[in-house]
Amino acid sequence: MFHKVFDTTHPKLIEGASTEDLRDAFLITGLFAPGEVRLDYVHHERMIVGGASPMGDGVVWPDARLLERRELGVVNLGPGVGRVDAGGDPHELGPCDALYLGRGVRSLRFLSTDPAHPARFFLSSTPAHAAHPDRFLPFATAPARETGEVACANRRTIRQLIGPETCASAQLLLGLTLLEPGSVWNTVPPHRHARRSEVYFYFDLGKEDCVFHHMGVPNSLRALVVRDLEGVVCPYWSVHMGAGTRPYGFIWAMGGENQDYGDMQGVGLDTLR
Repeated sequence: MFHKVFDTTHPKLIEGASTEDLRDAFLITGLFAPGEVRLDYVHHERMIVGGASPMGDGVVWPDARLLERRELGVVNLGPGVGRVDAGGDPHELGPCDALYLGRGVRSLRFLSTDPAHPARFFLSSTPAHAAHPDRFLPFATAPARETGEVACANRRTIRQLIGPETCASAQLLLGLTLLEPGSVWNTVPPHRHARRSEVYFYFDLGKEDCVFHHMGVPNSLRALVVRDLEGVVCPYWSVHMGAGTRPYGFIWAMGGENQDYGDMQGVGLDTLR
């Protein structure tokens, strides 16, 4: 059922790991295949991340039992408009629109409105101790926070799509960040989440572009080269920040024991090695 399973990891794994070891342990690839739903299982917070690429009559979630005790976040990465039929209720999502589905969805189908311009749905699911109402979350009205500076090449807008400010959820937090022209750094200085784990998923990169995603403990950083529509598992113990060869967007999805977006531990640039 799962395209790949990511085991829980310890910071000692970083020491002496080869590039291929790091990519195998943390890099999320190959989620979008035409006419398929692909899912990865991440043992950190027991998250599921995936991609749905509907063609023709659409594609269905592979096993309804997976959602009996889970909530699900959906983001349409475009380029076209798509539709999500959840238990018989249709929801139309334009590019960057999101959908929250509460625990217990019994059937799920993803469709593209225009086959010539198919939708691509990023999926993120966490265990849910309670059921909350489904909610459509348009990108245009999502709470936005502008941060960073053009002079530091990190000017960006953070959109909080799923969280306390927008809709009730059991633990899932999800948002989307877009960098402005001339900016390439995300999340500088870096930070960690002692009580949550996170997935970064990068998009809107050209074929020749990449992001250098920095991770690890502050005094022993490593970097992963990440391409368009690839992501990184960010354990609670690891810092995360990245710099791209051009501006881009990324989805951040988190699970853990609280939903306080500001509960993060900053890491000073002077401590990085």
